[in-house]
Amino acid sequence: MSKRVIVGMSGGVDSSVSAYLLKKQGHHVEGLFMKNWEEDDTDTYCSATQDKEDAQQVCDKLDIPLHVVNFASEYWDNVFTHFLEELKSGRTPNPDILCNSEIKFKAFLQFAQELGADCIATGHYARCLRLENNEAALYKGLDPQKDQSYFLHALNQQQLTPALFPVGELEKSQVRIIAEQMGFANHNKKDSTGICFIGERRFKTFLKEYLPAQPGDIVDENNRVLGQHDGLMYYTIGQRQGLQLGGLKGYKEAPWYVAKKDLANNQLMVVQNIEHAGLYQKSLITPAIHWINQPPILPLHCAAKTRYRQADQDCVIEKLEQGDYQVTFTLPQRAITPGQSVVFYQDMHCLGGGVIAR
Repeated sequence: MSKRVIVGMSGGVDSSVSAYLLKKQGHHVEGLFMKNWEEDDTDTYCSATQDKEDAQQVCDKLDIPLHVVNFASEYWDNVFTHFLEELKSGRTPNPDILCNSEIKFKAFLQFAQELGADCIATGHYARCLRLENNEAALYKGLDPQKDQSYFLHALNQQQLTPALFPVGELEKSQVRIIAEQMGFANHNKKDSTGICFIGERRFKTFLKEYLPAQPGDIVDENNRVLGQHDGLMYYTIGQRQGLQLGGLKGYKEAPWYVAKKDLANNQLMVVQNIEHAGLYQKSLITPAIHWINQPPILPLHCAAKTRYRQADQDCVIEKLEQGDYQVTFTLPQRAITPGQSVVFYQDMHCLGGGVIAR
C-alpha cells in the first residue's frame, strides 16, 4: 500500500538511495533536510551548505520536494548541553545515540507527522521487523561492516513503528552502485565520521570554545609525573593518540595508553602495556536498561557491544539489589568507558541497552 513517506535527507549517499528505493516501491516520497547547528555556514570543518546542495540535487533528480527545517535549538537543549555535562563529569558520551532519540526520531518525526506523513525514513543500516505481537523490533543491518543498530538502541515503540530503513537490506557497495546509476552527484561522497550534526571539526579545538581547558598531570601507575594533559574531557579510556609522551628517560620506547581519569586530582593515568589489567574489565554497571520490546527475564545470557563496530561479546545481565544492572562478560573487555553505551543482542535482534556508569 502506498504511503506518504518523508525521508531525512542528509546529503549523503545512504539517505539519497533510501528516497529512490521508496519512490521505486510506489510511495509518495518527500525529502527533509535538517539544519541543527547554527555555525554550519562559516565553519571550515562542516559542509552543511554542500550537504544541502547534494540533498537538493537528489530530490531534483527524483522529482520530489525538499523541506528544510531548523532544529538547532532542540539540538542544543536536548543533545549538546547533555554532551558537555557528561564531558565535564569525566565521562565519554555518545551524542549520536541521543541525537537519534531526540532529533531524528522525535523532532523530525513530530514535524513529519504534522506535515501528514505516514512514515519517516533514514539512511541507517538497520532493519525494523514485526514480532508476533505486532511490536516493532530493531535488527542489525545486513552489511556487517555498516550495521548502525548500536546507535538506534534507545528508540521506543512510538519511534520505531513509523520508521523505515530502506538500505538496511543492502551492502554499502550496492548502495553506491545504485547512486551512480541514478546519476546522484554524491555517489562517491565519503562517509561522515564527525559528531552527529556538528560535522568533522577538530574535536579538541571545537570543545575549547565551550569547556575551559583544565591542564593537569599525566602520571604512570606509580604516580610519577610524565607530562601535562590539556583537560580530562579530551581523553578517553584506551586512547593512545595525542598524549605526546615519546622519549621519556627511563621508559621503553612504546606507545602509552589512557588507563584511568582521576577527576578528584585532575590526573590522567597512562600505561605502556596494552595488556595492562587497568585496560581490561570483566564487568560493568549500568543504572538502567532501555528495552525496545518486552523486558526479558533476568539473568539473561546474550551478546553485547560496549562500542560501535565491536564484535558481539557473550555476557550475562543481572539485576542487583540496589536496582542497577551488572553485565558480566565471558572474556575481559578492553577499554570499557563510562558514558558510552552497552547494547544487547540476540543474534541479529537488538534488544536495547544502557549507559555505562562504571
